Amino acid sequence: MRRYVLTGTPGAGKTSILRALAGLGHVVVEEAATSVIARAQARGEDEPWTRASFIEDIVELQRTRQLTAPATNSLQVYDRSPVCTHALARYLGRPVPPSLAAELERITTEGIYERQVLFVRNLGFCEPTSARRISFAESLEFEKVHERSYREFGYELVDIAAAGLAERVAVADAAITRPGGGSFSR
Repeated sequence: MRRYVLTGTPGAGKTSILRALAGLGHVVVEEAATSVIARAQARGEDEPWTRASFIEDIVELQRTRQLTAPATNSLQVYDRSPVCTHALARYLGRPVPPSLAAELERITTEGIYERQVLFVRNLGFCEPTSARRISFAESLEFEKVHERSYREFGYELVDIAAAGLAERVAVADAAITRPGGGSFSR
């Protein structure tokens, strides 16, 4: 099974790219943090990211989704990974909880994700949503934290530059269907 991670700063267009990849027939796995936030907000919790267990909740859902993702073909695309959760913990100034450290160890030891990560660059703006309350300036800093985390864990970034959706999807699709077919950032 080849599992690719699609990542980048909030508001960079990852979800649009993921949906387009699904439209091309790829198995895709949605982002866990957004689901954790939406579930908590549906229960009346306005800012679940302030809760101490927020990072652990994301890790648990990421692990569950990875272990239960449909294996209908030999390729899957994940909207974020535990390395993103590591970047989030750093960005929020929180320690890496044991559950995240264990999951990072598991995905590394078992080689769960491909070493090439689809890194979606910012679009020059960041629109707030109920789950995304971050300014554009903050999103740029978060982008740098993500990049550092992936590089520290030894991943190679497939750079998906700001462009129209069709062009970005083409770069992502080329990178996962023909490894080495994307534009790389070193």
